[in-house]
Order: sequence, then structure tokens, then C-alpha cells
Amino acid sequence: MAAYSGYTDQELTALLKGGDKTAFTAIYERYHSLLYVYAHKKLHDKQESQDIIQEVLIALWNKRIDFSVDISLKSYLFTAVRNKALDLFAHKKVEARYLASLQGFIAISTESSDFLVREKDLSSLIAREIQALPPKMREIFELSRKDKLTHKQIAKVLNISEHTVATQMKRALKVLRLRLGLVVWIAMLLFYK
Repeated sequence: MAAYSGYTDQELTALLKGGDKTAFTAIYERYHSLLYVYAHKKLHDKQESQDIIQEVLIALWNKRIDFSVDISLKSYLFTAVRNKALDLFAHKKVEARYLASLQGFIAISTESSDFLVREKDLSSLIAREIQALPPKMREIFELSRKDKLTHKQIAKVLNISEHTVATQMKRALKVLRLRLGLVVWIAMLLFYK
């Protein structure tokens, strides 16, 4: 191994091309620390720097047969580390955009879900209070609000006077307003226009 430390990069590359593991180890020992410093200056993260160097050196071993002896080993390794760092930056940007998009979706989904749950609870409360009205009053109220019939049409359907329909509607609204409170009352008016 000591003999290999005296070899030039070009000689080590030629030996590497032939599958010489000791030449690869010599390249590793020669460039690992330098590549780490270079990567760390770009990434400011020890683990990411180590990972990139490992990837570059493994790629060098895997591509050793195709590696050209004419290419500067040092330039190749530093360029490969720089490119891996740039790839990592690009990946982080995409990841950040994806996470921001996902967080926005989750926020909208949560708000939407909360709204739907509250709307369902409110609808149930309103429906219970409508069901608690006296039968004739409830029937008039439902014909007016759910079936959208006018007072005149309700009077005709139920065979009662328009005045009775108007009176029953006023009473139903008053009872519901008292039972449901102001906020729920406003919501009910919105649901049952």
C-alpha cells in the first residue's frame, strides 16, 4: 500500500481501470478528506457531506472500466461532488415545495373537515329543535322553509287561513330563536332560507 501512495493519479486510474482494489483504496485515502472539506463547505452538514463522498467514490469504482485515463482524477472527483451537492439542493427545493403544498392541503382539508363537522352538528341541533315544535307549527314551518311554499300556498294545502299560517310562522321563529340563541339562529336562517 505504501508503494501506491507514490503513484500519480494517472497511474492509480490505470490500475483502477484494471480492477485493482488497492489502487481504489489509495485514491480513497488520497481524496476522502479533501472531498469531505469541499462538500462540507457547500452543504454545511456532516452526514450529507459523508453520504455524497461515499456515493461519488462508489460510482468511481462502479464506473472504473469506462473511466478514461486522460481525465484528471482530481477534477472528476471534485466535479462529481459539486454535481451531487447541486442535485441535493435541487431535491431539497422540490421537497420543500412538496411539503409546503402538502401542509397547505392539510390546512385546507382540516379547516374543511372542521367546518363540515360543525355544520353537521349545527344542522342536527336545528333539526332537533324544529322537531320539538308543536306538530301543526312544525308542519307550517317545514312547508315554508324546506318546501319553499308561500303563506298562501300553505294555507291552501292545509286548508287554513293565511293569517293562521303567518301567526304560526312568527311563533315558530320566536320559539326557535329563544331555544337556539342568536348565533345558531342566524345559521338556521342561512340553512333554511
